[in-house]
Amino acid sequence: MNFATDRATIVGLGPEEAGHAIAIVEKAGYTATVHEEGDDTWTERAAAVRLASLRRRLAVAALLTIPLCDLTIVLALVPSWRFAGWQVLCVLLAVPIVTWCAWPFHRAAWRGIRHHTLTMDVLVSLGAAVSFLWALYTLVLHPASSPGYWLGFGRTPAGAEAIYLDVAAGMVTFQLAGRYFETRARRRAGDVLGALNDLAAKHARVVDADGTERLVAADDLQVGQHYVVRPGERLVADGTVVAGPSTLDVSAMTGESQPVEVDSGDTVVGGTLNLTGRLVVVAQAVGRRTRLAQMAAIADEAQRRKSRAQRVADRVIQVFVPSIIGLALVVGLAWWLGTGDAGRSLANAVAVLIIACPCALGLATPTALMVGVGRGSQLGVLIKGHDALETSSRIDTVVLDKTGTVTTGRMAVAEVVTYDLSPASVLRRAAALERDSEHPIGRAVVEHTATTIGAVPVATAFASVPGQGVTGVVDGAACAVGTRRLLEHLGIPLPSAVAADLAIAESEGDIAVLVSVEGAVCGLIRVRDTVRDHAAETVSWLRSMGMRTLLLTGDAECVARRVADAVGIEEIAARVLPDDKAALIESLRAGGRSVAMVGDGINDSAALATADLGIALVTGTDLAMKAADVIVVRDDLRAVVDAVRLSRRTFSTIRINLVWAFGYNVAALPVAAAGLLNPLIAAAAMALSSILVVSNSMRLRGYESVTTAPAPAPHGH
Repeated sequence: MNFATDRATIVGLGPEEAGHAIAIVEKAGYTATVHEEGDDTWTERAAAVRLASLRRRLAVAALLTIPLCDLTIVLALVPSWRFAGWQVLCVLLAVPIVTWCAWPFHRAAWRGIRHHTLTMDVLVSLGAAVSFLWALYTLVLHPASSPGYWLGFGRTPAGAEAIYLDVAAGMVTFQLAGRYFETRARRRAGDVLGALNDLAAKHARVVDADGTERLVAADDLQVGQHYVVRPGERLVADGTVVAGPSTLDVSAMTGESQPVEVDSGDTVVGGTLNLTGRLVVVAQAVGRRTRLAQMAAIADEAQRRKSRAQRVADRVIQVFVPSIIGLALVVGLAWWLGTGDAGRSLANAVAVLIIACPCALGLATPTALMVGVGRGSQLGVLIKGHDALETSSRIDTVVLDKTGTVTTGRMAVAEVVTYDLSPASVLRRAAALERDSEHPIGRAVVEHTATTIGAVPVATAFASVPGQGVTGVVDGAACAVGTRRLLEHLGIPLPSAVAADLAIAESEGDIAVLVSVEGAVCGLIRVRDTVRDHAAETVSWLRSMGMRTLLLTGDAECVARRVADAVGIEEIAARVLPDDKAALIESLRAGGRSVAMVGDGINDSAALATADLGIALVTGTDLAMKAADVIVVRDDLRAVVDAVRLSRRTFSTIRINLVWAFGYNVAALPVAAAGLLNPLIAAAAMALSSILVVSNSMRLRGYESVTTAPAPAPHGH
């Protein structure tokens, strides 16, 4: 079972036996359908229907519980205010709550009993049903002149037993609220495979033997067929280029920050973006065999592993529920044998049953989650659910993807080295030739020139050499901007000083753009991916919290080391392929580490799902955000620190709430068993417990972002 995707994988049955499997599921009280590849609308629709149903039931229960509580408490304690038929009005208000509103609990309880599994739903259902029936008996059939329960300072007025309606209604309403917020948090904003369907190319332009192009569905593309990819389109399948050249943005798939030049004979990967030229690719891996599909499968498997983890609370409930039911029966039987008073015996048994299902337990998690998630949203941090909160308290290692996470993923001019001409003259000529370029490096040169110098001149006699650079005339002089190959193509010699500077730039992981004027090299422009603002401060915060940091990238080691040194990260993992990122995360976990992964690309999705805590930047792809547990919306890397700190504080609040709620439960049980707990005390204690839990959760609203605090001192390397 994969509860994150609402899917079950059944091994050993053929397609013709799927109907038999569905019949078994439906016999158990659930619904099911065969999952169609590429169609996840049924799962989405089922989740939406479930959430809408809970929302409607919660709204009705809340609207009816408020007047019901007012009536039962006031009229039960002040007999002079009672009016004819007040009992009937209270019962009529309670009936929809304990029947239609509480139906999910009754249905789940009956399903559990049928299959010999007792859950908290059984206690909720029994508590609501028995308390309602007992209130009905005391209000309608029991003599109104009978004495009330002892409070320690006298007796409540006759008829005070009506407070049981308040107990039944309040229990159902609070439990519905807890179930609604839990379901909403579990809805994980869609599933990884759904995101894959949205991101992958839907059609392919197949080239037939006669050279004509025709559009076919991506699923119909066959291995060995040739397909065309135009600028701005994504590659449909993995394969080999047979006609080019072009420039590919592969950052989403490999983590490489620099665009890749490809030509005939080069291997390309489906899902990468074609930037400039027209490509013809022969398909070698299609459908489920593409690297993109395999990464999505890895992410799905990682989620299935996470969803199988057993909660301690579930194991406790398996013992707690039957124990409470047994205790209620023992208490009722003991009082009946000891006093012979059937009414008193039933009242005490019901008190045990009701007090064992306090509203505080239903509120402990959703209220803290609601406030924590709400405060996180204000700070630009979206926390998807309880898993993220629970896991964040154990995180001791943070793995940060480089491209698009620690760095901006945008090219920028780092340095201009000149020979004979001034830096301004070199930049003006380079920008003039690159001003209409779609290439990220060309745009970086133009933007830098416009910012530092001003207006960019117009070039004439412009010509492009695919994969190498551009040539033209600027200010009456013949100029060229591009790679070493362009200069060789034009027959321009490379002086030893320029060759030395070029080697240094390449050894440090920069892209070197050579500029020539009238056949002589006059400048070298170094372009690189830029480090995000506050990246170093973010790393300082993480390390001050006792976390180990590691930089993960598909780039070369020299590039990774330069970025790591700039922000204060000690450990690096360079030239890591997308398929290996999840394996690296798994190896850290196998070594006893609790790992958080921060990423933004498609290639990070499997690693995000494999990590104990996945944190995705909203600037990244939908696939990465679907796989993550936490999404950072704010364009500030320090929000990652806020995500971890707020998650830790929220989970700590949930733990305090649960300790209080369960402690109240345990402490109140002996009181109920001793016959000292009447409905009024039960209602007051329940209200007090709930108020304390909600008040404790509301303290999360005061959480302040790390942006308002002084940054911790950087750790030494």
